[in-house]
Amino acid sequence: MKYIGIQTQQRRNNVKSIFLLFMFPALLIGLVYLFFVITSAADKESYFSAGEATLQALPFVIIVVTIWFFIAYFMNTLMIRKATHSESLDRKDNKRVYNLVENLCIASGMDMPKVNVIEDFSLNAFASGINKRTYTVTLTRGIINTLDDLELEGVIAHELTHIRNRDVRLLIVSIIFVGIFTMLAQMATRIAFHSSMGQRRNSKDNGIGTLVILLLVAALGVIGYIFSLLIRLSISRKREFMADAGAAQMTKNPNALAGALRKISVNPEIKGIKREDIAQLFIEHKAKGKFSGLFATHPPIEKRIAVLKQF
Repeated sequence: MKYIGIQTQQRRNNVKSIFLLFMFPALLIGLVYLFFVITSAADKESYFSAGEATLQALPFVIIVVTIWFFIAYFMNTLMIRKATHSESLDRKDNKRVYNLVENLCIASGMDMPKVNVIEDFSLNAFASGINKRTYTVTLTRGIINTLDDLELEGVIAHELTHIRNRDVRLLIVSIIFVGIFTMLAQMATRIAFHSSMGQRRNSKDNGIGTLVILLLVAALGVIGYIFSLLIRLSISRKREFMADAGAAQMTKNPNALAGALRKISVNPEIKGIKREDIAQLFIEHKAKGKFSGLFATHPPIEKRIAVLKQF
């Protein structure tokens, strides 16, 4: 793999990530437009074109999505903590971990984030938060007990890089947008299902067109969700390489992080975390299924180690 300097890597990933993030609202507007294309085609007496109808509906769509966005944006810290069953870790609880985080922050000129621990013997870690008040580095008990100081320092530096580069804010925003499309897909699917049940009890002549439209809307919702998910996964893959590079720069010891990644790859799965979007925040998350490569949120460990060896 060709070596890419840290600054070049950061600049390229920032440009691509900003572009991908703007794809979310563009995709939503596109789906609204397609909805009205479908309904206009089915209703020959429609007085509005699809474009005019989209412009009329857009303010209502924006209001609903904005309300959803701000609720999720400001509740994400509580949501993540409950989903991961993490607890606060103070200096008195573990001086070793707290000092590693504090020393890296002092050396990098960063504010000290909160430190949380998950009482699980798997090996994993993640960063979260949207501002200085909520930034948090979370480690599993397994990773604390298994890694030596240099390796654990490399993992913490990786998570601090996510915070420094505002990756955590970007990823949380993208998770929220994926949640919006999930909601729309579920709503459209349920409406289509209940409509089909109702049509069985009513005249077929009165409901065939409506059912077809609702089924098409459900399909569009699913398409929107899949595309938004692929966009979010693309953001995550690019950001992991940049966080690895930032950790190597911060610790001046890329081999330590490479060694930590090897150990983490053996046992990264945390039991009890049911939400896939939360699990994707971790330093290592293995996608499952036939299309695991397509839906992977992280590059393969081997590829990340190969890049670290170039420093």
